[in-house]
Amino acid sequence: MQALLIFLRRNLPVLHVASIWQAYGKIRQGTDSVVIYCGAIMLKGKTALVTGSTSGIGRGIAEAFAALGANIVLNGLGNAADIEALRAKIASDYNVIVRYDGADMSRAAEIGAMIKKAGDEFGAVDILVNNAGIQHVAPIEEFPAEKWDAIIAINLTASFHTIRHALPAMKRRKWGRIINLASAHSLVASPFKSAYVAAKHGLAGLTKTVALEAAAFGITVNAICPGYVLTPLVERQIPDTARARGISEAQVVSDVLLAAQPTKQFVTIAQVAALASYLASDSAASITGALLPVDGGWTAH
Repeated sequence: MQALLIFLRRNLPVLHVASIWQAYGKIRQGTDSVVIYCGAIMLKGKTALVTGSTSGIGRGIAEAFAALGANIVLNGLGNAADIEALRAKIASDYNVIVRYDGADMSRAAEIGAMIKKAGDEFGAVDILVNNAGIQHVAPIEEFPAEKWDAIIAINLTASFHTIRHALPAMKRRKWGRIINLASAHSLVASPFKSAYVAAKHGLAGLTKTVALEAAAFGITVNAICPGYVLTPLVERQIPDTARARGISEAQVVSDVLLAAQPTKQFVTIAQVAALASYLASDSAASITGALLPVDGGWTAH
């Protein structure tokens, strides 16, 4: 039996149905969505590690996977008490094991230790979501070199390290899912974001390369390329963009961020989490090496 999975943005229409079988189940309240799942839980017995999952898109994906029965390893920044409350809530709401690992995604040794610790407890990281990211906005001639180095380290190099450590166990099990959060900026560019755009284009190339290397082992590797989602990362870059362009913060939202998206609406966390849930399922076994826009039509230009 498979699972009926429906994500609803509160008071908005259905966004995604992974597969339909029987109309019974439970309803769980997420931070940004209502998750309805029925029948068997399709990720039960799997373990998902989601970087940058203490808030925003990463948190939404972690909660969606937990709703499907996966054990979760959270990773990210934040107040220790708030992180523990989140960990306990997800574990209680979905009756799964949830761990937190505070590995610094700019440090290769800590990344390796995080993957090893998860493997020691759960046998493997079955589903790896590379979501951690930072941003800085400035003209390239004013772009601080240390900001460039930090963005490349966290937005690109960290994914190299998580993948190289997680992939051997996936290969042994002949099953794995790697989902990279690559942004519409892996497909197109915007001014004043040289490091971010370079890192995301690099992540797109890494996605395709690893997909080819892992294809014969039951492992898929894909990238989700969201347009603008109103996350803490996006909110923090609005003042920087306003200063760089010499316009108001309101103009940044209307004339810069949403100007690129023909729908004139922010992408929601629930929409991104729904696609991630599908990519983690067996139904998506033939989708690999794909860069999948969720951008309100931005990259259709």
